[in-house]
Amino acid sequence: MTIEIIITMKKKIGILLIGISLVAVTSCETPLKVTSDYDKGVNFANYKTFALVSFNAKDQQVSELNVDRVIKAIKTEMKAKGFTEDTNSPDLKLNAVTIMTSKKEVTANTTNYGYGYGGVYRPYGWGGGVSSGYTTFDVNDYTDGSLIVEVIDAKTGKLIWEGVGNKEIDTPSKNPDKTIPEAITKIMRNFPPGKK
Repeated sequence: MTIEIIITMKKKIGILLIGISLVAVTSCETPLKVTSDYDKGVNFANYKTFALVSFNAKDQQVSELNVDRVIKAIKTEMKAKGFTEDTNSPDLKLNAVTIMTSKKEVTANTTNYGYGYGGVYRPYGWGGGVSSGYTTFDVNDYTDGSLIVEVIDAKTGKLIWEGVGNKEIDTPSKNPDKTIPEAITKIMRNFPPGKK
């Protein structure tokens, strides 16, 4: 048996201008995967006000423009849910965190073909044959990005709710003014818990 192995490399450039471009929601991009978790012992109806804690481009590997977009989107979402912003004495503190990881994905594609002689029409025993094939390996570099929105009880300092949006990033978002608010809305859809 002869096997030829042909290795081909494909590179996708995972350009990261923002942590939030990972959450771009368009039909041709990888969909945003969203999960959330919360403290089941907390009565979220007791909270009325909020403030955002420091979220800056230097710490988050995101552009300053997109930091502003994230902050604006979170504030808009909280106000739409009936919360009031209070920077002096808030009930809740919100934080946003981005995590970017460079990854590789390897896929193998195998093609086999063969020919031979012997068998039914040659019963005298020359059964043998030759087969060959090849395998190609595609190696794709990409950036796996996550945007995490944390909600903290301001009095206790305890994390009480967390929403995570995760996405494979191939290119930066073409329209972050649209995709960032859409992503924040999707990530925060289940906040506060139990409220439709």
